Amino acid sequence: MAAMALSATSVAVFFFLAVLSGGDAAVVEHTFVVSQVKMNRACRGDTLVTVVNGQLPGPAIEVTEGDSVVVHLVNKSPYGLTIHWHGVKQRLNCWADGVDMVTQCPIQPGRNFTYRFNVAGQEGTLWWHAHVASFRATVHGALIIRPRSGVTSYPFPEPHKEIPIFIGEWWEVDLVKLDTTLGDGVDYNPVNTTINGKLGDLYNCSGALEDNFIIEVEQGKTYLLRIVNAALFSEYYLKIAGHRFTVVAADANYVKPYTTDIIAIAPGESVDAIVLADAPPGKYYMVALGNQQPPPDIQIPPLSSRVLVKYNYNPSKEQALTLGASVMAPEMPDQHNTIASFYFHGNMTGSFAHLPVPVHVDEHLFISLALGVICRGGHVPSPSLPCSKLNGSILAATMNNISFEFPSNVSLLEAHYRGNMSNAGMLHKLPDKPPIVYNFTDRAMISEGSEEAALESTLIATTVRRFRFNTTVEIVFQSTTVLQSDSNPMHLHGHDFFVLAQGLGNYNAERDVGRYNLVDPPVRNTVLVPSSGWAAIRFVTDNPGVWFLHCHYGFHMSIGMAVVFEVDNGQTLNTTLAPPPADLPICEQHDSSVAYE
Repeated sequence: MAAMALSATSVAVFFFLAVLSGGDAAVVEHTFVVSQVKMNRACRGDTLVTVVNGQLPGPAIEVTEGDSVVVHLVNKSPYGLTIHWHGVKQRLNCWADGVDMVTQCPIQPGRNFTYRFNVAGQEGTLWWHAHVASFRATVHGALIIRPRSGVTSYPFPEPHKEIPIFIGEWWEVDLVKLDTTLGDGVDYNPVNTTINGKLGDLYNCSGALEDNFIIEVEQGKTYLLRIVNAALFSEYYLKIAGHRFTVVAADANYVKPYTTDIIAIAPGESVDAIVLADAPPGKYYMVALGNQQPPPDIQIPPLSSRVLVKYNYNPSKEQALTLGASVMAPEMPDQHNTIASFYFHGNMTGSFAHLPVPVHVDEHLFISLALGVICRGGHVPSPSLPCSKLNGSILAATMNNISFEFPSNVSLLEAHYRGNMSNAGMLHKLPDKPPIVYNFTDRAMISEGSEEAALESTLIATTVRRFRFNTTVEIVFQSTTVLQSDSNPMHLHGHDFFVLAQGLGNYNAERDVGRYNLVDPPVRNTVLVPSSGWAAIRFVTDNPGVWFLHCHYGFHMSIGMAVVFEVDNGQTLNTTLAPPPADLPICEQHDSSVAYE
């Protein structure tokens, strides 16, 4: 009886939220069957890949703003997993956020679970992906939210066609083993870059070129590219020979349109850009190139792929002879050039349709993002007892010198809902600032064993920060050069935030607060903290529940660059988290070989 009552309450809340979004809202229903199929890539036709409905990328979910979404997930794979609806705010509905051991237990093999959520108040390109181990490399797809007909329309001319572009990677290693390897602090490289699941003809497989994804265009028409970086490893530069982009949105938030010949997109980010087919009729390449930090950072082989943009026309015989099979390729930046990314992200400003930036800040956090060292077995190294005396060390990724550890027995959200977070394991409060203030961007710290080795000491804990409902929080993220100098795409679940400013070098409040854009900052769910730089964000905790904040690089995520934000209920029913659905997965004994993401 209790389960039936719980189910009725959850369904009632779901449909109450749907009613709030408008009388013309629809319910969009999908069934996702997760299974393993053999795919032919990189000279191999027998690579076993975990996908949804046999597709890579998986099926796109297309809705109108205000609609409700129902996805029945049927797990026919041999692994427990969850699906995260990346960027969906999940108002009063944290149970559907899909983060294993944070908002739910994994859906075990042979089991089903139905996700129900609403997309009111959001328009643009979001996406969905697995949130266990490294499965988002192949379990992902688009979530497209269009304006409601007769209420609003695009704040730009209606495009002739909309085209999702998923930048990803092809791996020839079992993704469970990959995550275990990454979790042990060991790098592993993908075969190469994919675009919409294809390696493209830059990848030469024993003399046979891989297939390209092809975009056919008509002279004078516009195309809306819905671009998502689903990769585990790299930020990418995207260019089309002979064409320019007009960026109109990012992370399902409109921006003031601006024109550029290059897009920089980090893992987790989505960018909407319009392309006008105004070049001479012919064939052009769109190229995606992964960037990386220069030495002494560890180098990986260059990653790139390309799409063929082909004008749909009938050339004369003379024109055909002149054009032949030639395809124009764009001139790409150097793979070590990260300043182009800094300026691309810095050029974004928000539309005035958003709520004003809150001026009063209740809580300030300064979070250093670094790599650290953990002794095998979880011991913290010290000068008197280094890891060499404790079976060696492994790398860990940290926020204020703490590496996140997932609970193993109960999800944090369930513990939060029942007022029993202490049962979720050893919890540790995320401090306001790192334990030691130092020169965060001194590149000498990249070399392990330097005099700054004490900064590498790392605590492992389930890190949580609790906020009252409706608290205004400002976070300054500081990338560091402790053992590396990566940028860091930081993704916050359940909330959008204002990106107030970014900078290179060390953050200095006396100097940098004056640079904050409090008039028209972009609104995002993922912020790229620049290499050897910083970024400042501000948001309001207006969504009760347990929300994950983490780096979207797979390597950093697997080794602990994460924290949980616990947001209390408000004072009314409309500000209170609903009960869990009756079919919420129950935690079972986990396979120790799976490092849950």
